[in-house]
Amino acid sequence: MLAFERMKKADLIKQVASQSGMEPGAAADLVDNAVNQILRALRSGKAARLPGLGTIRPGKHWSFRPETALSDKAQGRNER
Repeated sequence: MLAFERMKKADLIKQVASQSGMEPGAAADLVDNAVNQILRALRSGKAARLPGLGTIRPGKHWSFRPETALSDKAQGRNER
């Protein structure tokens, strides 16, 4: 099973801004838009795919399924 570290929204915005060269306000808008799109999809009963990470599936309790390469890496298997 994968272990994820929790990140606060403000920390995510700072990281997006620093890695992309965006102003913090623009990065905040980008993060808000992404979160809203994910929530909209889940609330309408659709899965939300996060490229490079995995898929969040709707249901009584939302579930996350990591992409195969991410799952393999967490389990110590090499990508080929």
